[in-house]
Amino acid sequence: MRHLNIMNIAGGVLLSAVIAGCGSSPVVNKEASTSAIRAAEEVGASKVPSASLYLQLAKEELENAKGLASRGDKEEAESMLLRAQADAELAVALSREDADKKEAALAIERVRQLRQDNQLPQGRN
Repeated sequence: MRHLNIMNIAGGVLLSAVIAGCGSSPVVNKEASTSAIRAAEEVGASKVPSASLYLQLAKEELENAKGLASRGDKEEAESMLLRAQADAELAVALSREDADKKEAALAIERVRQLRQDNQLPQGRN
């Protein structure tokens, strides 16, 4: 009998926790998107044309998310924050890609210059 009471209490607590978890609205968390935007700014996304577009989109989406959250549209705000984070991360990737392309072009030019500098005169074999 005592075993049944403990099981009923444990089951009631578990059911209450599940109902409370399902009934609560999602918490709007903007830290991830703001840190992604900050990272994009730090890697110079505003100076890379393709990346600056996505950085600007991320900033606009963050502002839209704030407005949605203040109106109580938490699900839409969360979705907008995820979009802002994704766009900011894309801006970071595009900035890094641009930097990598520039570095590769410089390396190719250095190799060409080294080859040119190290060519033997035509008369010597």
